[in-house]
Amino acid sequence: MNKIIIGKCEFISFPKLNMINIEAKIDTGAYTTALHCHDIIEKVINEKKVLSFKLLDPLHPNYNNKEIIFQEYDLANIKNSFGETETRFIIKTQIKLGKKLLLAKVSLTNRGNMRYPVLLGRRILKRRFIVDVSKEFVLVKNDKIQTS
Repeated sequence: MNKIIIGKCEFISFPKLNMINIEAKIDTGAYTTALHCHDIIEKVINEKKVLSFKLLDPLHPNYNNKEIIFQEYDLANIKNSFGETETRFIIKTQIKLGKKLLLAKVSLTNRGNMRYPVLLGRRILKRRFIVDVSKEFVLVKNDKIQTS
């Protein structure tokens, strides 16, 4: 299998979240992919517990404050960038990186003080991509969301 060369930053899309061309930092030191959002809460809808969160991306204001509901989710202990362990909600969703459509586990967290709203961890990169840290935005942007 040929591996795809990517830069230290790439545009990615989340088809199921209807988000396109979001800047992501590639971080081979991080295991899990992280998405910036806020108001992350569990609530009950139609007698079923669900996860609710709102997206926040200053470069794409039309995504901001849209409530997203997930019925299937988990909790996991994740080490943050300061080396501290925190409990985060994890969702499974599609990520489009270049022409590749991948299913990924994504942790939800507030990345408001970070430059990039998404951090792509090594779990999704493994055996598929090679990171060239001397390059940025190597892959073409997605012109539309395609889920198949």
